[in-house]
Amino acid sequence: MFNVMPAFAHLNPEEHGSLLAGFSHPLFGLDHILAMIAVGLWAALLGGRSTWLIPSAFVGTMVVGFVVSMLGGDLPFAEPVVAASVLILGLLAFAALQVPTSVGMVLVGFFAFFHGYAHGGELGEAGAFPFLVGFVIATTLLHALGVRIGLGLSRPAIGGVQRWVAQMAGGLTALAGLWIVAGG
Repeated sequence: MFNVMPAFAHLNPEEHGSLLAGFSHPLFGLDHILAMIAVGLWAALLGGRSTWLIPSAFVGTMVVGFVVSMLGGDLPFAEPVVAASVLILGLLAFAALQVPTSVGMVLVGFFAFFHGYAHGGELGEAGAFPFLVGFVIATTLLHALGVRIGLGLSRPAIGGVQRWVAQMAGGLTALAGLWIVAGG
């Protein structure tokens, strides 16, 4: 009597492997948006080469995690680690934790692998390469937004007020991450 269509949380499965689907996918996940912006914020607060190397390490390692997922690799706890990444990356920005660039790259790379794996696992049988390209572009743009916010807010000011504002943005991200981890 009624023609019932299934509900989908993302785009139509036949289109799920498209460049547009890959581009839009990270823009509709609060965990991904917050984690990517936090990476950019922290990288900007570290300054120097970290400003571009840390986000680049995230994107590169995310691609590796995506490919491992598409090849059928098994990675336990992917979703909890993705959720925790928002909290931890937000805390890194909040604390403006000063570490060598290589250490920062390893830290974000750990979380990036899980992000890539989780999103590759959601793809299913659809066209992986166009989806991955769109996913990488959107992730890079979110990192750039975080870097831009971090650079704009962390410029030296009287009493370091602007840097404090950038760190507070990281703190708000960490609070959102805590909410996500708690199942919010």
